[in-house]
Amino acid sequence: MDDPKRIEALQSFAEDFGILFERFGIPRMAGRIMGWLIVCDPPEQSAAQLAEVLGVSKGSISTATRLLLAQGALERVGVLGQRGKFYRFPKDPASLLHSEVKIMDAFIRLAERGLEIIDDRPPRQKDRLEGFLGLWRFFQEEMPRLIERFEATKKKTKSGRRQK
Repeated sequence: MDDPKRIEALQSFAEDFGILFERFGIPRMAGRIMGWLIVCDPPEQSAAQLAEVLGVSKGSISTATRLLLAQGALERVGVLGQRGKFYRFPKDPASLLHSEVKIMDAFIRLAERGLEIIDDRPPRQKDRLEGFLGLWRFFQEEMPRLIERFEATKKKTKSGRRQK
């Protein structure tokens, strides 16, 4: 078990993660959970453990873990000899990008549908939607290459960290 000062520092790290999430419109609690799961030991934590260490209700944990699970930012796992729900940060961090690919696909399908609806309209009406579609198609095309580059870098450096 870590000493109290380290636990406090890790809790502060998780809180800062939550604040960063909140800046981007994601609930702070989801960020706090993700921040904690990135640095905690053991890596699998129960909802009760998360509630205790983060000083929140189990209901807050439940709501935020559902959001993170839906986004692929969290894995639900079993722990031998333990009952209840356990969560961990994905073993493959690139899995976070795979969920982004699904989001891109949804935006592309919706934008294509919108263009069909306004196909006969003047260019000034279609330009914004075509630009939006172009952006997501670009990211959709580039994302697999980025994931491959990340995986190759991770293999070279073992941890995925950049060499200093």
